[in-house]
Amino acid sequence: MHHTESQYRQVIQHCKDLFLKKNKDYGTAWRILRLPSITDQIFIKAQRIRTLQDMGATGASGGRVGEGIEPEFVGIINYCVMALIQLQLAANTSTGPASMDIPVGELEQLYDAEVNRVMELLFAKNHDYGEAWRDMRVSSMTDIILMKLLRTKQIEDNQGATLVSEGIDANYMDMINYAVFCLIKLSEKNDKL
Repeated sequence: MHHTESQYRQVIQHCKDLFLKKNKDYGTAWRILRLPSITDQIFIKAQRIRTLQDMGATGASGGRVGEGIEPEFVGIINYCVMALIQLQLAANTSTGPASMDIPVGELEQLYDAEVNRVMELLFAKNHDYGEAWRDMRVSSMTDIILMKLLRTKQIEDNQGATLVSEGIDANYMDMINYAVFCLIKLSEKNDKL
């Protein structure tokens, strides 16, 4: 488990670094997005990964645009963190974009807080399930991410109402964990080459 924690933190640090660099370029323009729009962005990334997997493209390059599946998993993680931040801040887009700016220091704290919640979930589940994900295929985990996206879309279409299921935030958290697992597995595969 300790090795998993180290690998997990390394992946998250890479994602966070990219997130903060993009924030310097674009600011927090993503705050204008409603949750279903963020979900759709994640869906596009997951669907592209599946298409590339079906074509046999793996790693950091592939497909016609020259970007492979690894950057897409990073994108899934960061969009899920954005969604969790939006949920925490209960964004009100009617007030206009100026009120949506988040100072970099605060944004970093929000990112860390959401990732820490997700990591707590990982450690709890790993305690119960062991490291079963290590025996899974990356393609299977991609399918699970897509399933969780379809569940999230259904919950959104039901205005957040569920009868017995976890809420939207739990699905975003699970998607982050599966995307991190995929990046860990891909990095281990690349290290063996």
